Amino acid sequence: MSSLWTPSGEHPVDRPGDRGRSGPAPGPPTAPPGGEPELTAEERAAAEEYARRLDEARQQLLEAPAGLVVGQQALQFYELAAMHLSQPEPRLHEARVAIDALAAVVDKLGDRLGESETPLRQALHQVQLAFVEVSRTAGEQAGRTAGDQAGRAGGEQAGGG
Repeated sequence: MSSLWTPSGEHPVDRPGDRGRSGPAPGPPTAPPGGEPELTAEERAAAEEYARRLDEARQQLLEAPAGLVVGQQALQFYELAAMHLSQPEPRLHEARVAIDALAAVVDKLGDRLGESETPLRQALHQVQLAFVEVSRTAGEQAGRTAGDQAGRAGGEQAGGG
């Protein structure tokens, strides 16, 4: 039998293949006899406050339209793409993955995103244009670098012969 650690202590968990094994489960120390780990009054108050805030956040998520929440999450794809594009050596492949993820959400969900649809479409359009521009600039720089190297190699061959 294995154990699952949670903030309230360890709990036994049966997993296939565990039958017949014995001994303590690996992992963090178990709670003292009686079940609950001993917390100071400050630790208990902090844990209760954390649990209260977590419950409030969950309730806010449940009250918000799903399209709005999904739209807020999809903006992280936009931000990720922008970060990859803004590097000194842009990471075009990584940016493309994030842009494609944003496009998939916007194209597949469309008007189901509610009031998030229009700003997401605008963000998608902006990041796609930025991708094209950065790709073009990176291609031009790569061409100049390759041309410079070829010119130097040609000059070395002409001068060395």
